[in-house]
Amino acid sequence: MLVSLIYRLSYQGPNYSATFVQSSVLLAMITALVIMVIGNNLARAFGLVGAMSIIRFRTAVKDTQDIVFIFFALAAGMAAGVGFRIVAFMGTLFIGIVLLLLAKTNYAAPKKREFLLQFLYEDGDEKSSYLNILQRYCKEHRLVNMQSIGPEHRYELSFYIILKNKEDSSELIRALDTLPEVSDIRFFFDEEPLK
Repeated sequence: MLVSLIYRLSYQGPNYSATFVQSSVLLAMITALVIMVIGNNLARAFGLVGAMSIIRFRTAVKDTQDIVFIFFALAAGMAAGVGFRIVAFMGTLFIGIVLLLLAKTNYAAPKKREFLLQFLYEDGDEKSSYLNILQRYCKEHRLVNMQSIGPEHRYELSFYIILKNKEDSSELIRALDTLPEVSDIRFFFDEEPLK
């Protein structure tokens, strides 16, 4: 858990993944199970290397947790295969409970909820009119794309925004819709966490 907390606090990249953070917790536990099974036995260590070399990823694995489950099944099977049935059962039970707790509590889910806001803007005299509205409803907003549409000073603007109050999305759209230079407003929600 401490390793995953350090990762969460230090991560600065754009593609934060909650399943990767959860997988780091589970991999530490699975590694402990494997080391308990291997002990000081050199033959078991070579057997584990041989078993892992059998696993070939011919198709791209899309989720980190899929790989964790493969190693989890391998570790439990190895423990049962060498006769450590209690270690296999208790390890599977304990790791399974931790896995379910991480999933139920939505551990490592991102705290900030970003939305994508797009609209067409016709360049007029009041250049900051939409910015005033964004500042009123958003904690943060940053322009991520600006595209010229046609010859007459029309632009498609795309913003990542974090709302001050997540229920204010419809009010934000209504406020932008009152501006004559803004049209074709699109607001994209991020995925809701599964419960």
